[in-house]
Amino acid sequence: MGCFSCAGKSSKNASKKKPDDQIPSSSDKTKSNVAPDVKEASKDGGSERIAAHTFTFRELANATKNFRADCLLGEGGFGRVYKGRLESTNQVVAIKQLDRNGLQGNREFLVEVLIIFSSDMPYISDLPPDKKRLDWNTRMKIAAGAAKGLEHLHDKANPPVIYRDLKCSNILLGEGYHPKLSDFGLAKLGPVGDKTHVSTRVMGTYGYCAPEYAMTGQLTLKSDVYSFGVVLLEIITGRKAIDNSRASGEHNLVAWARPLFKDRRKFAQMADPLLHGQYPVRGLYQALAVAAMCVQEQPNMRPLIADVVTALSYLASQKYDPETHPVQGSRTGSSTPRTRREQ
Repeated sequence: MGCFSCAGKSSKNASKKKPDDQIPSSSDKTKSNVAPDVKEASKDGGSERIAAHTFTFRELANATKNFRADCLLGEGGFGRVYKGRLESTNQVVAIKQLDRNGLQGNREFLVEVLIIFSSDMPYISDLPPDKKRLDWNTRMKIAAGAAKGLEHLHDKANPPVIYRDLKCSNILLGEGYHPKLSDFGLAKLGPVGDKTHVSTRVMGTYGYCAPEYAMTGQLTLKSDVYSFGVVLLEIITGRKAIDNSRASGEHNLVAWARPLFKDRRKFAQMADPLLHGQYPVRGLYQALAVAAMCVQEQPNMRPLIADVVTALSYLASQKYDPETHPVQGSRTGSSTPRTRREQ
């Protein structure tokens, strides 16, 4: 599925091409769209330019049945995201409509589109309509897939990209529960050369931000690793990163988990009760060990995302069969993982 940006409510054709360094203003009544399969190779400096494919607002409205509610996939800081099908090519696409009164502006909106397509990452896939409880195997598959998406940004993109807003609600599940990272509006290019970090204003979601980034604004690839550790804890425990409805001392997921990491006898208390004890003990221990390393307070103590991928890919390959393994003890009172799914 491709991703298209939509800003404005006019059915007129898109305005003439602006200079490369000019960001469309919020007063523009037409929209700017980018197609993932239209690229121009450039030999200048070894870089590759991505050509823009422009669509009329009417085409996007037709693709989403006039932005009908049942086509709505979700809503974020920029506005709403709709699932649509282009009449000209029959291609299934995601169309993001910029909210003029949203939390973020045109510049961040454009950054998201450019990063998605410059990194050649898939965005959204269709998802089965069922909402059954996620079993252990599925959770490990999602965790490993999300880690691979982050690895692509860190190790395969050049220069590396820091996602900066990794959280469960930004992981879309496709057919077969294949995860895709979404919402790249806060992404930043990572440090290059002898630079160790990128200095920027603190943005992201409370509960997922690495402590050193929250305190200093110094952003590194290890900041993303911390956020991934929080996501992995959510997948394992079924708890939210921040949940003020819980008892005192349990509002913050990482703060609640840290004392438990020190005693393996308490690891079973961290498994989501909705698993009903159907998980491999060794697999649980190993998954929690990965999460514990990712949420270390000191960034240099956290693993590289490539090492996380190796560990979680192994866990995902070890299929657990509840019919042939004993059910472990489990508590009650937790919610299911909050990974967002398409409706």
